[in-house]
Amino acid sequence: MRPVEFIADNEVKLLHCGNEFFPALMAAIDAAQVEVYFETYIFADDDTGQAVLGALMRAARRGVAVHMISDWFGTGAARVKRMHAEAIEAGVEHRIFNPWFRRGVTRTHRKICVVDRCIAFVGGININDDMFCDYDHNISLSAPRWDFAVAVEGPLVAAIHKEAEAQWMRLGKMTLAKRIGLYKQLRRANKVAAEATVQAGFVVRDNLRNRQTIQKAYLNALGRARKSVLLANPYFAPGRKFRRALSQTAQRGVEVVLLIGVGEHWLQDAVAHSFYPKLLASGVRVVEYRKTQLHAKVAVIDDEWATVGSSNVDGLSLFLNQEANVVIKDAAFARDLRRHIEQAVADGVEIHPHEFEHVGRFRRIGYEIAYVVYKTLMRIFAVGKYA
Repeated sequence: MRPVEFIADNEVKLLHCGNEFFPALMAAIDAAQVEVYFETYIFADDDTGQAVLGALMRAARRGVAVHMISDWFGTGAARVKRMHAEAIEAGVEHRIFNPWFRRGVTRTHRKICVVDRCIAFVGGININDDMFCDYDHNISLSAPRWDFAVAVEGPLVAAIHKEAEAQWMRLGKMTLAKRIGLYKQLRRANKVAAEATVQAGFVVRDNLRNRQTIQKAYLNALGRARKSVLLANPYFAPGRKFRRALSQTAQRGVEVVLLIGVGEHWLQDAVAHSFYPKLLASGVRVVEYRKTQLHAKVAVIDDEWATVGSSNVDGLSLFLNQEANVVIKDAAFARDLRRHIEQAVADGVEIHPHEFEHVGRFRRIGYEIAYVVYKTLMRIFAVGKYA
């Protein structure tokens, strides 16, 4: 199993929710002197979206080369069209990912920004207001959406920039020869530095060269876990291999805590519920987060390994969409993220085995039907990779 390629001597700062992320992001863009690469799934037409778009346009107007990618489906066709015209007029180069599903159903779910090759932002936070649902901007939240990103400075920024630049090139007009050359260039491994302050790796998932990179990073870390695993994710519907790894880790005596967001999509909740009996029986603690919308895709293992990114633990993220995560090997960073997750676990509702035993027969059948439907759809869209 290919491990994450860690690079040493980085500074990685955890950014919790939009109130920490957006000021840092816009400050970096406002300080840009040469170039900005920016990519997101949702770019909402709200105050937050206008503020970030304004920063990108200000940068372009003062001569910075701004390359902006937004997903057609995640952002919305009407919003993308209006934003494209506004951005182009200000001098921002804007490309739309997979409009009208011309390249199949794959979406770019990544959230990446690289400024002047000096600082990079990666995480799960879309460009939208923290206090409104990302799937329905008319629904307000009782508390800020629970989500994370990281700001990275150091050698790892070069790897993130390389991927952001390649994505931009792929969405433009390229000959077959150039595409093959770009593929070969990206296949070259980053050199692993010696042990130092903060080691971090950048892992992406796509449908060409990195089909299972993020899942392999998780599985490798779970296989090495000795004390504890904290995993938080809004949509829990991984394949059998990932679920088995969680169960086997718990059966080895490792404390495994799974924090799941609920209440957004009934099908997604039903699929997750279909996994509860086996997970609980193996010793995995399952906690549902209902305080507000949980959107974070984060994990901490043994206070040595942590990840923050865009990849959900479901079929879409692990087998279909384009995703990006940063993996960090640093005790101080892991403890900081652990503190946030443990607080969310305390705010959640733990599911106990005896409680699930009282679920009615018809509801259980409904969960199983939901899983069969979901599995069938994922196998169709992911060309059989979901299992």
